[in-house]
Amino acid sequence: MNGNPLSKVDLGFFPTPIARLSSLDTVLGGPEIYIKRDDLTGLALGGNKTRKLEFLLQDAITQGCDTIITAGASQSNHCRQTAAAAARLQLECHLVLGGEAPAIANGNLLLDNLLGSRIHWAGDHRKGEDIPAVFAQLQAEGKKPYVVPYGGSNELGAYAFVHALNELEQQLDMNQISHVLFASSSGGTQAGLMLGKTLLNRQYSLVGINIDKGETDEVPFAEFIVDLANKTSHFIDADICFTGEDLILDSNYTGDGYGVLGELEKEAISLVARHEGILLDPVYTGRAMGGLIDMIRSGKLDSGDKVLFWHTGGTPSLFAYADSLVTHGQV
Repeated sequence: MNGNPLSKVDLGFFPTPIARLSSLDTVLGGPEIYIKRDDLTGLALGGNKTRKLEFLLQDAITQGCDTIITAGASQSNHCRQTAAAAARLQLECHLVLGGEAPAIANGNLLLDNLLGSRIHWAGDHRKGEDIPAVFAQLQAEGKKPYVVPYGGSNELGAYAFVHALNELEQQLDMNQISHVLFASSSGGTQAGLMLGKTLLNRQYSLVGINIDKGETDEVPFAEFIVDLANKTSHFIDADICFTGEDLILDSNYTGDGYGVLGELEKEAISLVARHEGILLDPVYTGRAMGGLIDMIRSGKLDSGDKVLFWHTGGTPSLFAYADSLVTHGQV
């Protein structure tokens, strides 16, 4: 289809705005920084997964499915937005979450409950390992379930970010941008951006900040992203083939692992909040912005650069980390 639009259901408010972080520029003394506000997509407090879900849930509807299943960590932004999308479309939603049920639900988990999702606790399994059993159970009950993959990261989910780059082109002169930087976790966002950038023939550096030391168990994460970019290219008949040399995945900021709040994230959250009035989240955008700040301080990015930071959302999870932030003196 050579990049032609696929059908989708409208779930968010697009285009999301772009702003210049001029106060943060001044404090850091580095490049011009712009921000793409996908935290304002509007679906249950927003986030970039709304883009993926517009295509994925359209596919579920087209197939006549009545029940949605997906998986993630207990504070998964993806699961919260999936629950909201299912509620909007009046589809039953089942979330397979890692961990155990807490005494009090807060952050994203509180919203999952308010949105009417049915939660299956999976212990150490947070990447969908238990989905087949839930799927079989729902089928036995006479339902027609549809599995939204971990992070929404398959060809349809990745294509959403080919679509997103077309949106961005209408908002900002991308010939002037030297770097686009974002959190990279389940791979779909980065794979789609890689393909979109190539289709648009842009030259900026596309920098994914790796959020987890081991997000995919079967293959190395970098290999997974490249493979998904190629599958998505084939999916839309784009005839583009990527190799590992096309991927920029910075794994220097994984800290103590997924969801572990460190000094890097705490400082980034505080700086952006106090100088721009914008909230980052502890797991994804806090870590990615921490990486951006370090790149400026270490000289990897300088005053001649122009950087677009893609805010992928996730701010409801701030409330689940309140004790750590308060103890640190950031709140």
